[in-house]
Amino acid sequence: MIVYRCEDTVESVFTAIYQAYEEKRDHGDTLLCLTEDPILFAEDIPVRADEDRTRKVMNTLVRRFGSEDSLKLTMALASGDEGKAQAVYRTVVEGLGRNCLPGHLFDNLANDHIHKAFALARGVSTETGHQKQFLRFQELDNGVLYSRIGPKNDVMVFIMPHFADRLPTENFIIYDEKRNLFGIHPSGKPWYLLRGEEADTPLQLVYSEEEAHYQELFRRFCHTIAIEERRNRKLQQGMLPLRFREYMVEF
Repeated sequence: MIVYRCEDTVESVFTAIYQAYEEKRDHGDTLLCLTEDPILFAEDIPVRADEDRTRKVMNTLVRRFGSEDSLKLTMALASGDEGKAQAVYRTVVEGLGRNCLPGHLFDNLANDHIHKAFALARGVSTETGHQKQFLRFQELDNGVLYSRIGPKNDVMVFIMPHFADRLPTENFIIYDEKRNLFGIHPSGKPWYLLRGEEADTPLQLVYSEEEAHYQELFRRFCHTIAIEERRNRKLQQGMLPLRFREYMVEF
């Protein structure tokens, strides 16, 4: 068995897929792995992300499967599942092997790999939608809008375009505390990501006077409109999972 040891990035996984085809591997005996767990009688091949190979794979995916299904593959790789790389790899193999038409990559959900990739993409898409709804910005004393999130999946690249489109003239920062990842949008300029050791986590945030005032008004409003006799905590938790409340002003 051939095992490609990938980093947990889209670039690394796509580079591994390119290598598997370039080296004419037996896809049924090839594994893309994100962990360092040893596999008996397997040949390990470390993968270093390559920008040119990544671009070629992405162009092929869009051309053969369409932009929508290509986006789903990328979303699947943003999940926290350790088996996502293999699921995406084998989904691509199946799609290219049967020459599926654009928009039909995920038709064969009876295939375990395709089903898993589809399920992972759907989970990431759902969380992306939740973050767009539940994310709360707070104004700092320097006028920058700041938001802290802690998603299960790495959804920053999917939510930044949404807020950049709606707040084009604002300076704002979204901080994913689980991945030490910042999404930064300077006013009137393209957004970008800052990850890892280069990112200095803000330990002390000073809110503007107006922000503190409006936070109190918003909390008071939410408590005032609540009807005690009609509280339905089970329904509320279904509509708004508890894990989001830590990051929401009204809670």
